[in-house]
Amino acid sequence: MRLSDFEPDQETAPRYLFEQVADHIERVIRHAAELRPGAMLPGEADLALALAVSIGTVRRATDVLRRRGVLVTLPAKGTFVATGGGE
Repeated sequence: MRLSDFEPDQETAPRYLFEQVADHIERVIRHAAELRPGAMLPGEADLALALAVSIGTVRRATDVLRRRGVLVTLPAKGTFVATGGGE
């Protein structure tokens, strides 16, 4: 499973795209070697390109993941996978 494997689920309503993106990123973190605890997340523009979504969607998804404890943002450093992966 890779970040670029994301495909929006048009059948699941009313589920927002940013929620689907957040769930996909969390699955990648939990089940793939692409993003391990402590790893820096790609930049918003790179994530948006890889997932074929807007930067705004990426921002909302990463906000959700920060609230879940899956990601941490360090000012002037970047966004990283939390050491515990949100568990």
